[in-house]
Amino acid sequence: MRTSVKILLICALALAAASCASVRMGREFDLQRFQDHVQRTATTRAEVRAWLGAPLASGQSVDSNGRHFEEWIYYFGGGTLPDMADAHLKILQIKFDEHGVVSAYNWSQNHQ
Repeated sequence: MRTSVKILLICALALAAASCASVRMGREFDLQRFQDHVQRTATTRAEVRAWLGAPLASGQSVDSNGRHFEEWIYYFGGGTLPDMADAHLKILQIKFDEHGVVSAYNWSQNHQ
């Protein structure tokens, strides 16, 4: 067999195998535990890290008044290829003020 035909065959087999594969992104986290314990203006970064682990992403956000916040993001999702009809996703964004205390948070998830 020629090399290009072998490569094409291997790619086709890999694509066929992947067409029924499960996809996961992020890391599972307990949103309910966070909601049960969080207190705006009182909960610290250390407490959030103890409940949820390290954030999967972090950055800065600026509100309409120009105040800067550290933002942590947690997310988890997945589904089955190719159509992802069973897809699920949840996202938690937490904003910390200049003292490292929760200033605000928001979350979203689909309901599959």
